[in-house]
Amino acid sequence: MKIGHWADREIPANKNSEGIKTNSLGYRCPEFIVPDGKKNVVVLGCSHTFGAGHPNDTHWVAHLSKHNTKLLRYWNLAVPGCSADKMTRILYSTEKIIDSKVIICCWPSSSRRERLEQLPINTMGSDECNKHETDETDKQNFLTNLFFIQKFAEKVRAKTFHCFADEVREMPEKINVMDWATLKSCWPPWDRHHHPEARRDRITEPNVAQDGIHYGDKHHKEFAELFLKKFEKKLK
Repeated sequence: MKIGHWADREIPANKNSEGIKTNSLGYRCPEFIVPDGKKNVVVLGCSHTFGAGHPNDTHWVAHLSKHNTKLLRYWNLAVPGCSADKMTRILYSTEKIIDSKVIICCWPSSSRRERLEQLPINTMGSDECNKHETDETDKQNFLTNLFFIQKFAEKVRAKTFHCFADEVREMPEKINVMDWATLKSCWPPWDRHHHPEARRDRITEPNVAQDGIHYGDKHHKEFAELFLKKFEKKLK
């Protein structure tokens, strides 16, 4: 089925990012020829999850993709500039291509939107198109997308796991969410220093990716470790 920009068997194409190896549709994963034999894990998000500014093995999805590879196959469907709107549209486009059994959402800023014109456009919070948006409409737009992703997972009998790139948002109960750390906040690590096992090294230098803009390899490695510490027993 295809109606407008929405489809269930046509994953939207994206521009190839310069210097980063992607498949023919611009995603940082293999071509969408899905073999049998493993459970498929779909990972959705923005440039941070795509791994902008990172080589193939230092972004957090690359670290995550080493977990339980005998059972799980990972598909990084993150897109630079992605909004919650586009994450949902991408997920629905995979229904009859990737038999998703695990869906991981690393939510970007809630102020982003996707405008579906002749060509879809991602708009940032400062965009003129968003001048009438408010904290409440941002919240409700996020919850709308969360609802549709949860309903998709319910339909295809997939597990969902949620985390955040920059800002934590309140989630309904009984949803798997890592809400005490984001990709932004997880580095430098913070401990209660009266604990004997606390890390006490003072870290003052920022850690950034090769492009000088996105979060660096230490953020990504720490974030992947925290995510697996939270969900490892369920991620199977």
